[in-house]
Amino acid sequence: MGKRKKLMADRLKEAKKQTAIAKLKDVPTSPRKMRLVADTVRGEEVNHALDLLHFSKKEASIRLEKLLRSAIANWEAKNQDKSEQLEKGNVIVKTIMVDEGRTLKRIRPCPQGRAGRIRKRSNHVTIILDVKPVEE
Repeated sequence: MGKRKKLMADRLKEAKKQTAIAKLKDVPTSPRKMRLVADTVRGEEVNHALDLLHFSKKEASIRLEKLLRSAIANWEAKNQDKSEQLEKGNVIVKTIMVDEGRTLKRIRPCPQGRAGRIRKRSNHVTIILDVKPVEE
């Protein structure tokens, strides 16, 4: 049983070496607006995803582009010997998750002495890069 666990651990270690993760927390935009931009780059090759984000008119794309560049740098740091994979276009955005962050609750005066609620939402973004699976 010991050898089998070691083999599984080695496989997981190799699989983790292929992936790179970058996180961005407490982004002051609503998760819905960020998901609209994140959906455009999910599953794309990283160079193409950078182009999509750079030329997008959405405000959230600026932050996502910076985060994607960070994830690419993390991938390069882990895989220094495989830098040609990036230039060939084999590195893809495997997953991109946008989760809801904390909501700041503010009050604004409304007519007839009432108080209206303002919810200032934020989000957390996680990008995972991986090498494109080999097609046979």
